[in-house]
Amino acid sequence: MEKSSDGTSASRHKFMLFVSGMSVKSGHAIENLRKICDTYLRDNYELEIIDISRDTEQAVIHQIVAIPTLIKTNPAPRRIILGDLSDLEKVLKILNIKV
Repeated sequence: MEKSSDGTSASRHKFMLFVSGMSVKSGHAIENLRKICDTYLRDNYELEIIDISRDTEQAVIHQIVAIPTLIKTNPAPRRIILGDLSDLEKVLKILNIKV
């Protein structure tokens, strides 16, 4: 893994969070993921939030069957988590984020 000049990892975490409108579960998933990223990844992540009620094509492309769905695309391996991401320990483990 490459290191940048300030010693941080050059491999940014990349996430796609699929939500539907502003449902309660979708809102909780966005809030929980932002807390996790701000706490454990600081400025080393990219988050794309995709509202499938506005962008149904993305839901088809990524085969989204439940909302909310989080897909971690980088670093490998790719991981998928369904739900509002409220179980912090489980989410950190699945995403392989070191505490």
